[in-house]
Parts: sequence; C-alpha cells; structure tokens
Amino acid sequence: MSQYLLLKDHVYNYIVEQINNNELLSGSKVNESAISESLNVSRTPVREALIQLSSDGLLEYVPRKGFVIKGLTKEEAKETFLIIGTLDGLAASLTAPLLNEKHLKEMEFYVQSIDLAINTENFNMYHKMQEEFHNVYLSICPNKSIVGLLHQLEKKFLKNMYNLENVEFTKEKLRQTNIEHKKMIELFRAGDIDVLEKHMRDVHWNSDKIDIIPL
Repeated sequence: MSQYLLLKDHVYNYIVEQINNNELLSGSKVNESAISESLNVSRTPVREALIQLSSDGLLEYVPRKGFVIKGLTKEEAKETFLIIGTLDGLAASLTAPLLNEKHLKEMEFYVQSIDLAINTENFNMYHKMQEEFHNVYLSICPNKSIVGLLHQLEKKFLKNMYNLENVEFTKEKLRQTNIEHKKMIELFRAGDIDVLEKHMRDVHWNSDKIDIIPL
C-alpha cells in the first residue's frame, strides 16, 4: 500500500510541476493516457492523483470532458489572499513565543538566499527559498489545522507568477516582498505579536498585489 501511495504522489508532483512550468494552462484538459505513458505507470495512480489535485483546488472535473486545470479570476485570487493573510498572521502569532535564535538565524539565511536568487534571476530558487523561509515558523506552529489550510490555499498559486517579459519589474516586486520577510524577522525577534499579525495580513498578503500577478 505504501508503495502505491508513493506512486500516486509521484504522479501528483509531476502534474504540479507541469502546472508550475506553464506546460499545463488554465482550462486545458489533463490527458490521463499521456501521463500514464510518460511515467510508465497504470491509470489507477494517475486517476488517484487527479482526484487529489481536484480536492486541493488545482483541477476541476468537467462532465464529458474530464479533469481540467482550474483557473482563478482576479476576484477569487484577492479573496484567497485575504484568507491566507489572516491565517498566516494567526499562525505567526501563535508560533512567535516558540521561536528561538536558531529559528531566526535560519530565516535570515533564507532571506539572504532569496536576495541572491533575485539578483541572479533564478526564480525557481526564489520560490523554493521563500517556501523554506515560511516553513521555519509554520513547521513549529502548534495549530496544525491552520497550517494545513494554508498549504492547501497556497497551492492555488502554484502557477509561475513571474512576469518574465519585464524581468526588472518582477525583480523589484520580489525585492519588496523580501523586505517584508526581513520585517517579519524583526517583529518575531521583538516579540511584537500584534504588529506581526497585522503586517502579515495587511502588508505581506495585501490583496492589491493580485493586480500585478498574471493569472
């Protein structure tokens, strides 16, 4: 059974990677046969992965068509940002008393790595490092239900959101986001929980940022 679950997860990750790399676009049908042949697996783990992706909000099942990549309207994205900001702020406030200097040093390392990724225009590295930054405090958050909801909601933004037609504009926006990360560390270290929660909700996850994301 564990081997089967690992196989399903492999298919899941493969499809997520295609979405993230814009190889599967919003509204396009997922070809189960092609995935099965490409990965040399049976249709069963492919179907199980598709059902899980649908449950996570990345796909939707359309009668007589099958599973298609689910898109987001600007309004839906803004609503999701508001929810994520509220949950992330709450998670940060619950975790703040549990953080020690080792955790803060880890976050500082990831902030430096993010700066490097931006300067070298390595946007895949940027995505990974900012995930690791947030995982430092989320991994020790005492409320695992909040963390689970956050991870599920954030999957809606897996698609590459970087405007590669205007790299300098993208880099400037990412630098601003990393300044927000640095402010988070400052507030964590000061133990200023109320300001930290407001910063997460109203600044870091400000829904106005949606207007510059090519959904």
